[in-house]
Amino acid sequence: MEYSINHYISESIKKNWEELAFTDFNGVTLQYRDVARKIAKLHILFEQCGIAKGDKIATCGKNSTQLSVTIIAALTYGAVPVPILHEFKPDNIHHLVNHSESKILFTDKSIWENLDFSSMPDLAGAVQVSDYSLLSSRSEQLVAARKTLNELFGRKYPERFTQDDVKYYEPGPEDLALINYTSGSTGFSKGVMLPHRALWSNVKFCIENLHILDAGDGIICMLPLAHMFGLVIEMLHPFALGCHMYFLTRVPSPKVIMDAFAQVKPKVIISVPLILEKIIKTKVFPLLEKPVMSMLLKVPFVDDYLLSKIKDKLEATFGGNLKQIIIGGAALNKEVADFLKRINFPVTVGYGMTECGPLISYAPWNVNPVGACGKIVERMEGKVVNTKENEHAAGELWVRGDNVMLGYYKNEDATAAVMKDGWLNTGDLCEIDEEGFLRLRGRSKTMILGPSGQNIYPEEIEQKINNLPYVCESLVVEEGGKLIALIYPDIENGAKQGMDFDALGKLMEENIAALNKDLPAYSRISGVKTQAEEFEKTPKRSIKRFLYQH
Repeated sequence: MEYSINHYISESIKKNWEELAFTDFNGVTLQYRDVARKIAKLHILFEQCGIAKGDKIATCGKNSTQLSVTIIAALTYGAVPVPILHEFKPDNIHHLVNHSESKILFTDKSIWENLDFSSMPDLAGAVQVSDYSLLSSRSEQLVAARKTLNELFGRKYPERFTQDDVKYYEPGPEDLALINYTSGSTGFSKGVMLPHRALWSNVKFCIENLHILDAGDGIICMLPLAHMFGLVIEMLHPFALGCHMYFLTRVPSPKVIMDAFAQVKPKVIISVPLILEKIIKTKVFPLLEKPVMSMLLKVPFVDDYLLSKIKDKLEATFGGNLKQIIIGGAALNKEVADFLKRINFPVTVGYGMTECGPLISYAPWNVNPVGACGKIVERMEGKVVNTKENEHAAGELWVRGDNVMLGYYKNEDATAAVMKDGWLNTGDLCEIDEEGFLRLRGRSKTMILGPSGQNIYPEEIEQKINNLPYVCESLVVEEGGKLIALIYPDIENGAKQGMDFDALGKLMEENIAALNKDLPAYSRISGVKTQAEEFEKTPKRSIKRFLYQH
C-alpha cells in the first residue's frame, strides 16, 4: 500500500469518521462515514453489474459531493475513473466515453439530455450523479442491482457499517489509476494514463510540504474535478488530511465566490490566475490610479501605511484567514504579481501538467521569486535541453520521476513523441537558475521565429497586452510573416464607460500602437483583431491556441 492513494483515503475515512467531509455550497453535507457508506454501495453496484478491476468508469458533471464520491469509489474499487469536463460538447463527450472504453457513465441530468445513448454503444448504462438513479441501461444486472441496492447493502453488512468495513483495493505503483483527457492549448484531446504512484506522490508532496491545512479545515473546490489540479491538489489532498471540502456546484461567479470565502474562511485557496487577476484589476488597480492615491503612494511611510490597509482589505475579501493562494495552470499577470509582492501578499505560482498528475514545481510564497514557479518537487527531477537550431533560446524542460504518466491511452505515436528513457518532454521552454527556481518562457510549439532568426515568445507579448486598459485576454499569432494580436476586450466595463464594441476596437488599436513603441522592432504587432466572444478554453482555462492559428 506504500504507493497507494487508496491507503490515504481509507486511513482518513477511519480517522475522521464523524467529521464533515463534503458540502455542496448551500446544499447537502456528508460526513466521512456517509462518504464511506456511499462508496460501499457503489462498490456493490459495480460488482453486481460485472465491473472488473481495471474497467473504465466515466464521470461528467459539475463539481459536487456526489461526483467526488463517485470518483473516489471507482479508485478504491480498482476501476479506472475517466473524469470528463462537463463543458465539453456532446460529440466530444461521446468520443471520450467510447475512446476510453468506459462501461458506465455517471453524469448530470442536464448533460444527459443533450447526449445520445446510441452514440455510446459500449456503455452498460448511464447513472445520474445526484442520486445514482438510472438514466438509461443496456444491462439487466445494472437495473436489478440499482433496484435492490439497499437490500444488497443490508445483506452484506447485517449488523452495521463501521470503520472496520473500510477495506479498499490494494494497487501496485504501476497500476493504472485514472485516465484524464487533456484538451490542450496546442493540440487535441489525448488520454493521459496516470498510475497509482503518480496520485500518491502528488498527495504525499502536498501533505509534507504545504503545512497549511489541518483536519477539519474548510477548503473551497473551485476548479473542475475533470482537471488534475482540481481533482488531486484541491480535493484528494485535503480529503487525505480530513478537511471539509465545499463545492460551489454552479458557475463560480464573483458573488458566489465571495460569499463562499466569507462563509468558509479558507486558509488556502487553490486557483487559476483568472480569478485573482479579476479581483485585483477590478477592485484594487482602479483605486490606485486615482490622482490623490497615486500621489500619496509616492510619499515615504504614507505609502507603506496605505499598502498595508489595501493588503488587510484584500485578505478580508478572501475570508480573513488566508495563509496562501496557490496559482497553477498559467503564469500570473506580471503587473498583478509585482503588486502582490509589493504588499507582501501570500500568493505563489506553481507549475505542472496533466501528464504529471499534475505537479512539477512549487515553492511557498515567501520563498518563490516573482516570475518563478518554484523548484522541481520531490521524487521528480528535471533537465533543460537546448536544440542545436535553438541554442540561444530557453531550452525545453524534460522531467522524470514518480509523478510522470504511463503514456497516452491507445496512442503509442503520441507517447513516443514526448517520452524517452523514462523522461517526459513537457514542451515548455524554460530556464532553471542557480538556486533551482524554474522560469517559464512559453511553449516550444508556440515560439515564433522572427525575420532575422529572433526567438519571439508570444506569451510574453500577451502579458503586456493584458495589462492594457479594457483588455480581458489576448493571443498573438503569426499571419503571413507578421504578428497579429487577437484581443477580447472588457465589454462589460467598456459599456459602463459608454463605449460600444466599435469604440473598444479603436481603443485596442490605440493600445497596441502605444505598446509597439516599447517592443523591439522584430516583435511589434502589425495588426489587431478584436474578438466579440472570449477565447475557447481548455479544462485548466488556457486558451486553445490551435483553434486560432492558421
